[in-house]
Amino acid sequence: MKYTTLGKTGLKVSVVGLGGIPVQRTDKAGAVEIVKACMGQGINYLDTARGYTVSEEYFGEAIKGNRDKWIIATKSMSRTYDAMKADIEISLKNLQTDYIDLYQIHNIKTDEEFETCFGENGAYRALAEAKAEGKIGHIGATAHGLEAFERLIREYEDKIETMMFPYNIVENQADALMKECTEKNIGFIAMKPMAGGNLDDTKLALRYIFNNPDCTIAIPGMGNEEEVLSNTSEEIFQPLSDADKEECVKIRKELGSQFCRRCGYCAPCPQGINIPQNFLMVNYLRKYGLADWAKARYYAMEKTAKDCVGCGTCETRCPYDLPIREMLKKCAADMA
Repeated sequence: MKYTTLGKTGLKVSVVGLGGIPVQRTDKAGAVEIVKACMGQGINYLDTARGYTVSEEYFGEAIKGNRDKWIIATKSMSRTYDAMKADIEISLKNLQTDYIDLYQIHNIKTDEEFETCFGENGAYRALAEAKAEGKIGHIGATAHGLEAFERLIREYEDKIETMMFPYNIVENQADALMKECTEKNIGFIAMKPMAGGNLDDTKLALRYIFNNPDCTIAIPGMGNEEEVLSNTSEEIFQPLSDADKEECVKIRKELGSQFCRRCGYCAPCPQGINIPQNFLMVNYLRKYGLADWAKARYYAMEKTAKDCVGCGTCETRCPYDLPIREMLKKCAADMA
């Protein structure tokens, strides 16, 4: 494993971190095994969030007795002082620790959110107080849109020490801003390194990321030991060949920009549709030609894309502004 310094924080982190979304699919015992496998491969950075349901709680159990071996990062969608103050305490309790190394303002987007968050009674004030009290070590931010990314590192560069943003083979729109992070010593954390599970060649995906010197750390989600071993192979640090670069271009053209990252922020659907799962099944049909297999699992779901009533609730939550209703219509048509 390779290690680096996470920007202004000064933290020495493994360049591959453990993303906390997939752990929701297992249990506490499973989380312990994943964390154990990561430790065995030299990973020392763990990423979770208040919004990842049981993720904080499972990781808290998994790192028990080994807290000193981990750099813990979590995040909250809270925008006000009181809400963020409460979330910090919940995170500390869930993670079974008296300090969190990095606490991030999660998925900030609108003008109103910026004004509230960084205002007199905003979330940032709660984070600053917690840092002064030693409850958190450093403050960072995450975003999904370029405008928010740019605003954070230009208007609030004195307040944040790290920046998390999607970066992968098909999402490289932030290249210039990543370089600006390097110039300002703001640690850049690549979220969605596998494009939400849409990239099949995980080693190529990580090699692409680590060939960019402006990426400090990548945090692929890992749900079992096999994924841990694949994501920590020595191959991920090899330079890209011309053939590799051509393959990346091919993947980018095939996948485009309008795809589900399976982050789950669209949930819950008022009609009970598991939206990411519907898109996953139709991807198996479209990309791999597994029509019978995909349709069998699609129709085994209690609610499918055809049950969408077009309310649009999901679209208000999607951090990527996807036209989910239209995508569900196409999914239903393809699966018919």
